[in-house]
Amino acid sequence: MKIGSQLFTAEGPAGIRKIAKLVPGIFLDLKFCDIPNTVAGAVQSAASLPGVRMMTLHTTGGLAMLKAAKAALKPIKKPPMLLGVTVLTSLDEAEVVRIGLTGPIRGRVTALARMAKIAGLDGIVAAGPHVEGLRKTLGRKMVIVVPGIRRAERDGSPKGSRRDDQAQISTPGSAVRAGADYLVVGRPITAAPDPAQAADAILKEMEIVAESARKQRSPHTSAS
Repeated sequence: MKIGSQLFTAEGPAGIRKIAKLVPGIFLDLKFCDIPNTVAGAVQSAASLPGVRMMTLHTTGGLAMLKAAKAALKPIKKPPMLLGVTVLTSLDEAEVVRIGLTGPIRGRVTALARMAKIAGLDGIVAAGPHVEGLRKTLGRKMVIVVPGIRRAERDGSPKGSRRDDQAQISTPGSAVRAGADYLVVGRPITAAPDPAQAADAILKEMEIVAESARKQRSPHTSAS
């Protein structure tokens, strides 16, 4: 279960403690970004909360901040995964230029992901269109989390789906096929007329693609 800044601002740590009793794990998506000492303290506090298995930082906070966050988890026996957010899925090429990040989004995402790897983070958060390239750059050990997920249309593309405020989107199948480890799915489920049915449909799409990928990797698979 992902808990973001909206719920955390409203309910705080007490909300996490309540939800931790109901779910197998919590993805605390607060995207910490501040001076290294402040972020290190925030990470330690977040890691002490029950059920927290993953948490996020903004990689734009810099290498020193990322390293300080990683070091803050050393005393913890079973620390949560530390994930570096690269470029928000709500940003397009024009907006990236407007905020001062030079060069195409793909290049910025790759550079920030590499910095996360240098800092020793467990993984990164990036939009689906970048995953295939990132997997080649980062290798298999680093976790890749993909937000901006939208249901596939009949032609397999997300183009006709509701983008809401997302500029970079992908389907569940395309993200899994590209090498994503986790998908973040919000409004396609929460805003659906039947949330349970929407969740089941997304899971089914993921399972079909994952099974196909397993068959392709299996040395015992033969063409008929």
